[in-house]
Amino acid sequence: MQPARIVEVGETSAGIVVPETDGFRFFSAHPDFHTLEGRVFRSPRHATRAAQDLHARKRSRRLAA
Repeated sequence: MQPARIVEVGETSAGIVVPETDGFRFFSAHPDFHTLEGRVFRSPRHATRAAQDLHARKRSRRLAA
């Protein structure tokens, strides 16, 4: 089984993904990524992409406000 992996977005540690039988479960390490908590992804790359997308959406909202 693969080891847990850190998910980073830019300079921020978004969380970790832990391998399970059906994929990789995400555990957030930063409040901006709590909405991904507990989700299962097909790969660490998919989790990283989801965290990057979430970060981009939150950043767009902040800039628009």
